[in-house]
Amino acid sequence: MNPRYILYIHLVLNDMILLTIFTLIMVLSYIVYTLNVSFCIFLLSIGILSTANNPFTLAVMAVECYIAVCFPLRHSLICTVRKTYAIIGLMWLIGLLTVLPDIFYALATESLDFFRSRMFCLSANIFRNPVLKERRDVSNIVCLVIIWLTLFYTYFQIICAAKAADSKKARNTVLLHGFQLLLCMLTYIFHVAIEGLTFLFPRGGLNIRFIITILIHVLPRLISPLVYGLRDTMFRKYLRRYLVCSIHKQP
Repeated sequence: MNPRYILYIHLVLNDMILLTIFTLIMVLSYIVYTLNVSFCIFLLSIGILSTANNPFTLAVMAVECYIAVCFPLRHSLICTVRKTYAIIGLMWLIGLLTVLPDIFYALATESLDFFRSRMFCLSANIFRNPVLKERRDVSNIVCLVIIWLTLFYTYFQIICAAKAADSKKARNTVLLHGFQLLLCMLTYIFHVAIEGLTFLFPRGGLNIRFIITILIHVLPRLISPLVYGLRDTMFRKYLRRYLVCSIHKQP
């Protein structure tokens, strides 16, 4: 019933969905190499949605910290469970608005045989019009600018709000949001890194894709449970309790 933990759970679940999709695409790429285009569009759509949700969730968590420090008496009125779920729904809606235009454009311009064909599951292979790539780049830049402005504003407001220990913890949390957002931005050099390394080492295409996926998509996702989970006092208490209970229940 705590909005902070609802957002944290949403962040972790979002990372789990993204890791599952990328793992599935990578495994299928090694086994069968090409996928049905319609199935590939389905997988890519979920991956794009999860990728878009991650920085928005970090920004909302930073705003929640700002409200808790700067407006402690109004925190329970502003940050309610109902509003938290509404914001999560809004995040998914914004994510849909980023991927649906690409799908509709593909449906309008590509033939039916294209969706029945098989090809290597890449966004560039499916959404082939260069205008779509430019639109995605512009929307990504706009979203990231808004998110960075939110993080900077909340951080400096927290610095100016108080000098208590809780404020120091909140400042560190917002800084960690910014660090993880930097890791999220590595997603935007994913294709550039793969294309550059594949050009240098043309025989290691799949191995390069696997290594870059681990470095850019998998490792940054490990930070969420470590940063926002283990460093939280209440979370550590319940984690320790459930771990002890599970150990005692083992035969």
